[in-house]
Amino acid sequence: MSSQEEILNDGRFSCVARDPRFWEMPEKERKVKIDKRFRAMFHDKKFKLRYTVDKRGRPVNYTSTENLRKFYALSESDSDLSESDSKELKVKKKKKKKAKGKGEADS
Repeated sequence: MSSQEEILNDGRFSCVARDPRFWEMPEKERKVKIDKRFRAMFHDKKFKLRYTVDKRGRPVNYTSTENLRKFYALSESDSDLSESDSKELKVKKKKKKKAKGKGEADS
Protein backbone atom coordinates (compact mmCIF):
# COMPACT_ATOMS: atom_id res chain seq x y z
CA MET A 1 0.00 0.00 0.00
CA SER A 2 1.10 3.55 -0.64
CA SER A 3 1.67 5.95 2.17
CA GLN A 4 -0.66 8.88 2.75
CA GLU A 5 1.93 11.36 1.45
CA GLU A 6 2.30 9.52 -1.85
CA ILE A 7 -1.46 9.56 -2.34
CA LEU A 8 -1.69 13.30 -1.68
CA ASN A 9 1.24 14.00 -4.02
CA ASP A 10 -0.54 12.12 -6.81
CA GLY A 11 -2.05 14.65 -9.20
CA ARG A 12 -5.41 12.92 -9.25
CA PHE A 13 -5.91 13.27 -5.51
CA SER A 14 -4.06 16.51 -4.71
CA CYS A 15 -7.32 18.48 -4.56
CA VAL A 16 -8.47 16.37 -1.58
CA ALA A 17 -5.93 18.01 0.75
CA ARG A 18 -7.06 21.53 -0.21
CA ASP A 19 -10.80 20.95 -0.45
CA PRO A 20 -12.61 21.94 2.80
CA ARG A 21 -15.27 19.28 2.21
CA PHE A 22 -12.71 16.65 3.14
CA TRP A 23 -11.21 18.39 6.18
CA GLU A 24 -11.83 16.86 9.57
CA MET A 25 -14.40 18.69 11.64
CA PRO A 26 -12.92 20.63 14.59
CA GLU A 27 -13.61 19.04 17.95
CA LYS A 28 -15.33 22.19 19.27
CA GLU A 29 -17.88 22.03 16.46
CA ARG A 30 -18.59 18.28 16.62
CA LYS A 31 -21.07 18.45 19.45
CA VAL A 32 -24.45 20.10 19.07
CA LYS A 33 -24.90 22.95 21.55
CA ILE A 34 -28.10 22.80 23.57
CA ASP A 35 -29.41 25.33 26.05
CA LYS A 36 -30.32 24.98 29.70
CA ARG A 37 -33.88 23.84 28.96
CA PHE A 38 -32.56 20.44 27.93
CA ARG A 39 -29.84 19.94 30.54
CA ALA A 40 -32.07 17.51 32.46
CA MET A 41 -31.57 14.88 29.76
CA PHE A 42 -28.01 14.32 31.00
CA HIS A 43 -29.11 13.15 34.45
CA ASP A 44 -32.83 12.34 34.21
CA LYS A 45 -33.77 8.66 34.49
CA LYS A 46 -36.32 9.00 31.68
CA PHE A 47 -33.49 9.47 29.18
CA LYS A 48 -31.29 6.67 30.50
CA LEU A 49 -31.36 3.32 28.72
CA ARG A 50 -28.96 0.48 29.43
CA TYR A 51 -27.73 -1.38 26.37
CA THR A 52 -26.57 -4.99 26.53
CA VAL A 53 -26.01 -5.57 22.81
CA ASP A 54 -25.21 -3.25 19.93
CA LYS A 55 -27.05 -3.10 16.61
CA ARG A 56 -25.07 -6.06 15.29
CA GLY A 57 -25.74 -8.26 18.33
CA ARG A 58 -22.33 -7.91 19.97
CA PRO A 59 -22.37 -7.58 23.78
CA VAL A 60 -21.72 -4.07 25.07
CA ASN A 61 -22.02 -2.37 28.42
CA TYR A 62 -22.95 1.30 28.10
CA THR A 63 -25.92 3.62 28.57
CA SER A 64 -27.67 6.12 26.37
CA THR A 65 -26.43 9.00 28.54
CA GLU A 66 -22.91 8.25 27.32
CA ASN A 67 -24.17 8.77 23.77
CA LEU A 68 -25.85 12.01 24.81
CA ARG A 69 -22.61 13.33 26.28
CA LYS A 70 -20.80 12.24 23.12
CA PHE A 71 -23.03 14.15 20.71
CA TYR A 72 -24.44 17.04 22.79
CA ALA A 73 -22.90 19.76 24.91
CA LEU A 74 -24.44 22.53 26.96
CA SER A 75 -23.83 25.93 25.45
CA GLU A 76 -21.12 27.77 27.33
CA SER A 77 -23.30 30.68 28.36
CA ASP A 78 -25.90 28.27 29.75
CA SER A 79 -23.35 26.15 31.57
CA ASP A 80 -22.12 29.33 33.30
CA LEU A 81 -25.70 30.14 34.19
CA SER A 82 -26.31 26.66 35.49
CA GLU A 83 -23.31 26.92 37.82
CA SER A 84 -24.52 30.26 39.16
CA ASP A 85 -28.07 28.87 39.44
CA SER A 86 -26.83 25.95 41.51
CA LYS A 87 -24.93 28.32 43.80
CA GLU A 88 -28.04 30.46 44.23
CA LEU A 89 -30.12 27.38 45.05
CA LYS A 90 -27.63 26.33 47.74
CA VAL A 91 -27.78 29.79 49.29
CA LYS A 92 -31.59 29.77 49.24
CA LYS A 93 -31.69 26.32 50.87
CA LYS A 94 -29.37 27.49 53.63
CA LYS A 95 -31.57 30.53 54.26
CA LYS A 96 -34.68 28.34 54.43
CA LYS A 97 -33.01 25.99 56.91
CA LYS A 98 -31.98 28.92 59.09
CA ALA A 99 -35.52 30.36 58.91
CA LYS A 100 -37.02 27.00 59.92
CA GLY A 101 -34.55 26.68 62.76
CA LYS A 102 -35.51 30.12 64.11
CA GLY A 103 -39.24 29.35 63.79
CA GLU A 104 -38.87 26.15 65.78
CA ALA A 105 -36.93 27.94 68.51
CA ASP A 106 -39.78 30.49 68.94
CA SER A 107 -42.48 27.83 69.48
